Amino acid sequence: MIPIEHNIAVTLARINRAADSYDRKRSTISLLAVSKKQTVEAIQAAVAAGLIDFGENYLQEAEQKIQQLHALNLSWHYIGGIQSNKTQTIARLFSWVHSVDRIKLARRLSDQRPADMPPLNICLQVNIDNEEAKSGFDVDHIAAAVTEINSLPRLQLRGLMAIPAQSDNVAKQRDSFSRMRTLYDSVKDAIDSKNDKASFDTLSMGMSADLEPAIAEGATIVRVGTDIFGPRDRSV
Repeated sequence: MIPIEHNIAVTLARINRAADSYDRKRSTISLLAVSKKQTVEAIQAAVAAGLIDFGENYLQEAEQKIQQLHALNLSWHYIGGIQSNKTQTIARLFSWVHSVDRIKLARRLSDQRPADMPPLNICLQVNIDNEEAKSGFDVDHIAAAVTEINSLPRLQLRGLMAIPAQSDNVAKQRDSFSRMRTLYDSVKDAIDSKNDKASFDTLSMGMSADLEPAIAEGATIVRVGTDIFGPRDRSV
């Protein structure tokens, strides 16, 4: 079995090569290890290799891991679909939520974020390719959502997230990511012009199969699971 440490080194090398190829500063690109369906021992191995940011999709599974690994002081990112009855636990356990796709959920997360914790960092999920089976804000609704969410006191709006339509065609991948970057830039310009509270600096896009096109188009967080941990342990 190939060690997780080796997989992380290979993934970081890919990120570095892409950054060099597309004239990006390596320091502007973060690796989020997607640890859903992975064991606590696998996460500990990734921590030993230098990672501190982990993404989880399934709340009950994530809650157990966060409790077991509490002493490591990791940064936990919720990247899965959100049900309204789960927002209180998400607001309490996570530092980041990448998958806010409705204003109602943002309000609940703000209301339920404990007062003794820093504001919850969030990204708005965008359905960039208008896929019926995927959740996310429509592009045309993002500006209004940003205005309302920026008024919520216990949230820090950090940026946008997308999972574009799956394609093996690099040109199509880059087109989706390019439209995300254009949207991100327009929202950032509007926020900066108003001197709003948001530290709008995050474009969460790109996974194992398409991180290079995502980096080419401005991704600041790439979310990588299988290429770090190998196939998921379905029994977890």
